[in-house]
Amino acid sequence: MSTTAAYLAVSNNLGRQQAATAAQGDVKSATNYYLANIGKVTSVSQFVNNYQLFSYAMKAFGLSDMTYAKGLMTKVLNGGVSSSTALANTLSDPRYKAFATAFNFAANGASATTTTAATTGTTAKYIEQTLEDNQAKTNQGVSNALYFSRHASSITSVYGLLADSTMLGVVETAFGISSTLGQSDIDTQAALLTKVVPIADLQDSTKVAKIIKRYTAQYDVANATTASNVLLADTSDATTSILDAANGVGTTYAADSVLNLFDSSSSTQSGVSSSLLLSLAKLNKGG
Repeated sequence: MSTTAAYLAVSNNLGRQQAATAAQGDVKSATNYYLANIGKVTSVSQFVNNYQLFSYAMKAFGLSDMTYAKGLMTKVLNGGVSSSTALANTLSDPRYKAFATAFNFAANGASATTTTAATTGTTAKYIEQTLEDNQAKTNQGVSNALYFSRHASSITSVYGLLADSTMLGVVETAFGISSTLGQSDIDTQAALLTKVVPIADLQDSTKVAKIIKRYTAQYDVANATTASNVLLADTSDATTSILDAANGVGTTYAADSVLNLFDSSSSTQSGVSSSLLLSLAKLNKGG
């Protein structure tokens, strides 16, 4: 089954898939424990030092790899989200702000863990994250596409997109952008992404669906997992691959090639020459 077909099989039956995931023995047990005990937590210190509860919540918000960073998360939670200078608001990754909003000890004190966001809202996110993890065991592309669909609307700046490696990876694959672009300075990366995927598009479900369709097709090509309707003229030529990807797979993004975005004659100059981008294009994705 192609990644596109596998993704649609899950996304078109998402409610049923989520229910099946919630019914898994380990998921049901972890969720029952969480709901029975999270309301007993009355402080940030209690929360981060209760591994079973804290790790559950961190996974729910896609932050499992940061569960060890109790010091950082304590600062995130203590700072809340009301001030523009709060740590959660200054970190580019929007998941930290989402976490601090759900567990808003700064605003709600001891009752922070009794809100809907901290209880059933978090368990719903945990089930969605587990579903994506399960899909990754057979097809990482499906997992990434589900993640992108779920989180796209939460991205409100290009720097938030850059900060989320999964979201960024989907965009890179969908539009044939070499991951070596990450070696460029942050403003150059932001300029490219803004041209290719305007942030406003991530708030539009129709455009998000088109990006995902494009991603799943290109994912199969890149990973040679299935025959694809996307035919690259010469898969050994990274430059051709980038141009083909930029010309779209049944999407509305056919107007500009990636090279044109950085052409020095463009009316909106990014400060990056086409020769530099061509040099990047000659490097295969992944280095």
